[in-house]
Amino acid sequence: MTPIVRIYACLSLALTATLTQAQTLPDPTSEKFCQVVQQVLANTERTGTNTIFSDMPEYRHSKPSTEPHQIYQVVTYDGQRPIMVSCKIKGAAHLRSAYGDDAAGEQQYCPEITRRTKAQAIAEMRAENLMGIAVAAEAFVIDENEPFMTGRDYLSDFELSYVGEDGAIHFQSPGLFHDYDSWTTWILPADFEGQSYCHLATVDYMKALAKGEIKPGTLMTTADDAPVTPH
Repeated sequence: MTPIVRIYACLSLALTATLTQAQTLPDPTSEKFCQVVQQVLANTERTGTNTIFSDMPEYRHSKPSTEPHQIYQVVTYDGQRPIMVSCKIKGAAHLRSAYGDDAAGEQQYCPEITRRTKAQAIAEMRAENLMGIAVAAEAFVIDENEPFMTGRDYLSDFELSYVGEDGAIHFQSPGLFHDYDSWTTWILPADFEGQSYCHLATVDYMKALAKGEIKPGTLMTTADDAPVTPH
């Protein structure tokens, strides 16, 4: 390892450690996962009561609520490996409307979680002494996906990862978002107001890609037969 590469690796390790210490993502199969996503994206201490579905149609039809604060989660598997978590949570503005101005802060969006996932995957590989693989994973690119406005778009098939024209492995974090403070709240049914949805790659998925155990280009679906239990 050259001195420059060694310095880069040390700086990278320090940055990764800082990021992961700030907020370690829970086990993706735990109900705490989407609760942490709720806290991070709405800048709130509220977690909501989370329901994890083992049936994709139930997840598709679910709608989070503020009073009571209910959120929803489903996990997609590749065999025994959880590769994606889908969360339906509440936006910051809707939480402020229900629980007061101090209940939530600035709204964040799905790619913020994927950036934390990348940092955590790198930190875990360094802890496993997989330094070369961890450095290579630094080149992963997190796409800044703009959230969709319709459920149909959010539920459409997409590639969780892909190789971009730049030759790097990219990760997508498609979501849906409605700003409760928007004028459109006046014309939307209550079930559609202030919603914040995400599809999120897992730490396990990123590590498997980095190690070459799977290839980029994983096609994700929310069809009835989506693999939402280990198999």
